[in-house]
Amino acid sequence: MSIADKIFIDMCQSILTNGVKDDEFNVRPRWDDGAPAHTIKQFGVVNRYNLAEEFPIITLRPTALKLAIDEILWIFQKKSNNVNELKSKIWDNWADESGSIGKAYGYQLGVKHKYAEGEFDQVDRLLYDLKHNANSRRIITNIYNHADLNEMNLYPCAYSLTLNVAKGRLSGILNQRSNDVLVANNWNVCQYAALIHMFAQVSNLKVGELVHVIADAHIYDRHVDLARAVIAKEPRPAPKFIIDKSITNFYDFTVDSFSLESYNPHEFNEKIPVAI
Repeated sequence: MSIADKIFIDMCQSILTNGVKDDEFNVRPRWDDGAPAHTIKQFGVVNRYNLAEEFPIITLRPTALKLAIDEILWIFQKKSNNVNELKSKIWDNWADESGSIGKAYGYQLGVKHKYAEGEFDQVDRLLYDLKHNANSRRIITNIYNHADLNEMNLYPCAYSLTLNVAKGRLSGILNQRSNDVLVANNWNVCQYAALIHMFAQVSNLKVGELVHVIADAHIYDRHVDLARAVIAKEPRPAPKFIIDKSITNFYDFTVDSFSLESYNPHEFNEKIPVAI
């Protein structure tokens, strides 16, 4: 049975049973028809995934791994903030007429900073430390830059990654201020699990844990019945994650560098509405 499925089921059940509704607030998100998009939420959800044991993609419904990886490469590899460079359309609602989402996500990672060892952007600094200073407790990326928030079309949701090496294994903490659990939770988990696999491989390390820390984990009001239907399904075995072992440079990875063997998720044909 997929451990990721169990984690997802337990999280959803906990939110639905113990969560707090935000009906008292005049919330910002809206549905397509203009109605307020309320949620039931929990604060401070922490999920741990042992990447050495399995790749944490759920089988309760399909997760489009290659599209998820395309987005994480768009952020960490291309350091882009233009949705025209993405294969998916998930960011289109926040883009301007040129495709830009402002000084958000990849833009922040691509800004260079001066360090004692030289000038790096955040990703290259991370890669440098993994190779030259793996015992560091300072291997962190953070894109929640208050100075630029007014020039971002959407404040970053997944905003910080902290890496740590112990006994030759690379682990990471993903900090997320807000997570639309039904739509994006496993998408984000798979993205950052794949990213840790990439960073580990090019740094001659093995993978350890992904720890996902979510400040506000929520299920939207129009997602409740869909969430209940998803978590009522029987978990299936986790697939095998395959990565091109020949790649030694992070910037050489493409979406075609990855595949899943024996991935057999349950069908899910319902359209999930997205609050904007």
